[in-house]
Amino acid sequence: MTTSDRDNVDAAPKNEPLSPEGMAAEWATMPDIVEEEGEPEGGTDRLMSQEEIDTMLGFSLGDEKEGRNGIQAIVDSGSVSYERLPMLEIIFERLVRLLSTSLRNFFTDNVEVTLESIRSVRFGDYMNSISQPAMLSVFKCEEWDNFGLITIESALTYSVLDTMFGGKRGQPAPRVDGRPFTSIEIRLIRRVISLILSDAEAAFKPLSPVNFTIDRIESNPRFVSISRPANAAIRVELKFDMEGRGGALHILLPYATIEPIRDLLLESFMGEKLGRDPIWENHLATEVWQTDVPVTCVLHETQMPLKRMMNLEIGDTLMFDARPDAVVSLRCGDFIVSDGRIGRVDDKIAVQIVSPLRRSKTTIAAFDTNHLSHSS
Repeated sequence: MTTSDRDNVDAAPKNEPLSPEGMAAEWATMPDIVEEEGEPEGGTDRLMSQEEIDTMLGFSLGDEKEGRNGIQAIVDSGSVSYERLPMLEIIFERLVRLLSTSLRNFFTDNVEVTLESIRSVRFGDYMNSISQPAMLSVFKCEEWDNFGLITIESALTYSVLDTMFGGKRGQPAPRVDGRPFTSIEIRLIRRVISLILSDAEAAFKPLSPVNFTIDRIESNPRFVSISRPANAAIRVELKFDMEGRGGALHILLPYATIEPIRDLLLESFMGEKLGRDPIWENHLATEVWQTDVPVTCVLHETQMPLKRMMNLEIGDTLMFDARPDAVVSLRCGDFIVSDGRIGRVDDKIAVQIVSPLRRSKTTIAAFDTNHLSHSS
């Protein structure tokens, strides 16, 4: 850079903005000035453009969340991202089918229930997103020793109340703002929540029997802190449609609540049937009937000291306390099948059955009845 050029740059008015050509010339000559002054190369600070700032922060226009980088990528890394639970989706799909039938019988009206989404959220973020007024029900999972939450939006609450009081079909339920829910309204909604929890028990029963009981019903989110704000939870959104009326219902299960059955929820589910397979049972029964099992005839049993057993020699005689016509036992393994008497047929020793076979008293139906009585 010559002395005349430097004088022209210095002589430019400081208050007037430089033209694009002058600004480019100044940026191009700045490294030369730094080198002449003896400073190390690259030691001069310069202003960053808006595009460079957006790139560093990760807020560039048109970028998707998956493609962000920089500071925004660090911020987004705090979002909840947990493993999928395949069995949980199947359970709530069964809950939707059960609710569709139960609510039709309860309201004596057509009720359509759909599963909108199942996603992971932070408990604190979910509580801040609840719009008021809302009906919040805390329920306890007895076998899991923890709590869950049911949130009924105001639109669904008033639709349920309007349906139960005989409102006209096809019209949205009137919404009354500025007042809390009355005791009658809470009692009616409590019956609907009890019905939902009952169907939820039936949906979870094939995987893990559990009892859901209503702990309390609140209208203020501050009084339903069942988990820490930073803890993760599963939020299930159900949509209810009652011929033009309806709304959304959320079921919130903290990860700490479903931790006892986490291994079961991670299993892959094949098929639609949850329970016993009758085809396999029939095949197993057919094979059992055709199986050969050894049967042992026990003439007599006695006990003697170990010292005498060790002194037995060839030719010694053991006396049995049994008569020739005494009843002997027929055994299959360690189980006594029947009793009989020893005889002879031609040149073979035979056993005549003298008592009916001792069948097992535990059948499949008796086993199921006993299991249901213990689980209930």
